[in-house]
Amino acid sequence: MPSTLIRSSRQGLAVLGLAVLLGGCQSLAPSPSATSQDDPMDSAPPIEHGLDAEGLATLLTAEFAGQRGDYRRATQGYLTMAERYAFAPLAERGTLAARFSNDVLLLQQAVATWHELDPAAEAPLRLLAGLALQRGDWPKALEWRLALADQGQHAELTLLAELALESGTDPLPLRERLGEYLERSSADRQPHYHDAVLAMATLEAATGQRQQAERRLDQLERNHSELPALWLTRAQLALEVDNPRQAREAARRGLEVSPGDPRFLLLLAQAELRLGNVDAAEEYTSTLMDEHVGNQELHISLARLFLEDDHLDAARRLLLPLVSSDEPPPAAFYLLGIIAEEEGEIDNALLYYRQVEPGGDFLRARLRAAQMLIEDERLVDARAFLRIERLRHESQFSELLALEVELLDEAGLRTEADALLDRELSRTPNDEPLLYLRAMRAWAQGDLEGMERDLGRIIEANPDNASALNALGYTLADINDPERLEEARELIERAHALEPGNPAIMDSMGWVHYRLGDPERALAWLERAYAGMPDQEIAAHLAEVLWALDRQDEARRVVERALRQQDEHPLIDELLERVPELAP
Repeated sequence: MPSTLIRSSRQGLAVLGLAVLLGGCQSLAPSPSATSQDDPMDSAPPIEHGLDAEGLATLLTAEFAGQRGDYRRATQGYLTMAERYAFAPLAERGTLAARFSNDVLLLQQAVATWHELDPAAEAPLRLLAGLALQRGDWPKALEWRLALADQGQHAELTLLAELALESGTDPLPLRERLGEYLERSSADRQPHYHDAVLAMATLEAATGQRQQAERRLDQLERNHSELPALWLTRAQLALEVDNPRQAREAARRGLEVSPGDPRFLLLLAQAELRLGNVDAAEEYTSTLMDEHVGNQELHISLARLFLEDDHLDAARRLLLPLVSSDEPPPAAFYLLGIIAEEEGEIDNALLYYRQVEPGGDFLRARLRAAQMLIEDERLVDARAFLRIERLRHESQFSELLALEVELLDEAGLRTEADALLDRELSRTPNDEPLLYLRAMRAWAQGDLEGMERDLGRIIEANPDNASALNALGYTLADINDPERLEEARELIERAHALEPGNPAIMDSMGWVHYRLGDPERALAWLERAYAGMPDQEIAAHLAEVLWALDRQDEARRVVERALRQQDEHPLIDELLERVPELAP
């Protein structure tokens, strides 16, 4: 745990209310009639409240586990005691420990316990909503946010609706559930009712009910025209339907009720750009920058805004002052590289891309530079560029080599890609990322022996490489060789012991138990994996196991959700080819 938490752990017992619990324990003073051979507890009344020896030991163990960094054990101890004594502060402490464990499912269990013991508490509701968002369960996130709204809290429902739309999820179920909430007689008495109305308008517009959304906003305007959020929503919805004039008017009204609000200045700049008024847009962005002098991130964001609408000169004017500053941000060089590339200035673009230091845009810059050279029929130059970059940035050697391998594959030069990887591994035979890359390439070509050889080398050199253990174990389970399933299970169990909160490893655990003929045991693992990472591969496994257990409706719902969430879903498609009845 962080040092502040460790420093306070000696006072943790009092903070958690243990003093209260201890106050309820029975006295250990012996009875006057007791003899030295008597058990002093024989005549003691039963402990009906407070801590007994086992409870105290459990809680102390949890405290010490937290100090040692064993957050899983700490969490489990706190939760055991929280449930035993129905004491919410212990569940809160367990939640704190679980957050440091990096185990999403353990955190889910801790927060759920906290909420169960203290249903009126705001913090667990917000955490439960956040966890639902993290796993892509938007309807559940909405339920938790509505629970907050019922308590009179600001549930940020409009923000939830916007994030849901950005994620590509189906907004119809959210609109229907929010509509049910708004139809309740008590909903309009909540202090943040307008937030629910704005969220509903956003979802209605996204589901084709544009007129209904406008009517809802008109009604809100009559009673609450002073709300900045109203004009933000109006402006954003107008931009989404490519009505920049209406967006400009709404943003201007927003500035009237919230003078100087940077959100409206930004919306005005966007609207003017859509209308082709670059000078007007730059006036608004200049105002923003004058109010936020020295804010490099703002310069970068505004430059991206101009780039999106192909106003390259305006974007360049924002970026050039940044690259001449004492600490130029790497993103400025990256965006200037894009501008130069768009203008056909390949050598200038290459110069800018090379100046992007390691960080968020580092690999993207090298990828764009190499692709640019290849598109200019300069493959030799592209490979020379990447080779020099590997020498310049040794810490990024493996990533840059993998990038060149990928580009060679895309160019149809798989033999050259294999030769490059083999040559570099002959120089650095223990490079784990490159061994893993070659193993995955071997698997893709159906070379199980080559894959197993490279993963085995990783595991031999580093027995704690959970990724290699899981990859090999999962592959052995997937090929379904009865003679190697136990070996697969052992490998996956080793990976799980190293990373118990990893959903991908939980998926492998479920899959190997399914291959071993135990779908019931597999289901528990796959449900936990899917809760932590609802991707199409886990969805396919979960649906197949549910189908095998004759839980057909549930299996179809899993497939339906996977099809709805992703545009491409080859693993789900393959499952439907084998089991056509699973189609929703």
